[in-house]
Amino acid sequence: MRTALLVSLIIPLLSYAQATRTVTDAEVARVHQSALLIDTHNDVTSDTVKGLDITKSRTTGHTDLARLRQGNVGAVFFAAYVSGAFAKTNQSAHRALEMIDTIRHDIVERHPADFALATTAAEIERARGAGKIAALIGIEGGHAIEDSPRLLRQFFNLGVRYMTLTHSNTNTWAGSSGDEAGKTQGLTPLGREIVREMNRLGMIVDISHVSDPTFYDVLAASTAPPFASHSSCRSLSNIPRNMTDDMIRALAKKGGVIQINFGCEFISQRSADTSSWTGKAPRGSKMIPATLAEVVAHIDHVKQLAGIDAIGIGSDYDGVTCTPTGLEDNSRFPNLTRALLERGYTASDIHKIYGGNLLRLMRQVEAVAAKTEKAAGR
Repeated sequence: MRTALLVSLIIPLLSYAQATRTVTDAEVARVHQSALLIDTHNDVTSDTVKGLDITKSRTTGHTDLARLRQGNVGAVFFAAYVSGAFAKTNQSAHRALEMIDTIRHDIVERHPADFALATTAAEIERARGAGKIAALIGIEGGHAIEDSPRLLRQFFNLGVRYMTLTHSNTNTWAGSSGDEAGKTQGLTPLGREIVREMNRLGMIVDISHVSDPTFYDVLAASTAPPFASHSSCRSLSNIPRNMTDDMIRALAKKGGVIQINFGCEFISQRSADTSSWTGKAPRGSKMIPATLAEVVAHIDHVKQLAGIDAIGIGSDYDGVTCTPTGLEDNSRFPNLTRALLERGYTASDIHKIYGGNLLRLMRQVEAVAAKTEKAAGR
């Protein structure tokens, strides 16, 4: 057991070291500063909804304005996370409205010099041109709409531009990877209707957290490319929240993107096996951290499976308890740029990973919505 653990620690580091090249600080700075870095999943909203001022520096958590600026983060999909517990008390939509409000009000309206609400790819680029961080809204947990396409439409009107179809709880129309019953369930007829309505509106269908059958049902039902807002590769860390190789290839074939999650258990099998979150270690045990090299290994893996156009970043900062050494918080993104350059990635590759692929996907989703409206004569 001890030998196996030592091997799991050394192998990713050896494979990483064998493919490095020397890069200068100036090259790292040039490539990083020229990139439009879009993070598709950040959970600092669970703190701002309680009163946290995102512009005040703090020593806890992963996100504040100073660290976003240090990391040159250009756009963030802030999570309007709705715990499954709210479904038990019929308060899911109420909670979703609170979470949407904390993004619109506590982050954007209170700090207009630093943040701008964005709902389209063009608005992200305009915010960047104005020197602001684009703030976008993604609902995490499809139970937030309380089985109602009417509520879905109202959330879209408030600025929501993606919805994660489930969280860790299966809802009445989509199966989740987070509970045993949901792992064998796909989309119901209502679920397929909701996916089609998301396509019509121009809301990205997010398959992070869903069951494998739900994932494949989404690919069949959706006319626009879906994405995984914060998932990684199951073949490198075998947890249900990650995607299999077949899923990654199928998502890319549809035009979708897997946004790599930085949570240690998502990145490292060693971390997952020492995480009480996965049920493989006693509650309260200390997780072995993942490494920056292992994050690069996930990016490499997706590139080999599906190509450079299928990769993005969905850090899950402030939604995970352990982050990789070298990517501890938002300020550390330049370390990833250096590691990718050392690995042989070009500036163009990195620009695609950091935001170009996501902007392309958003424009495709927007185009499908516009085409649907035109066909309906609206």
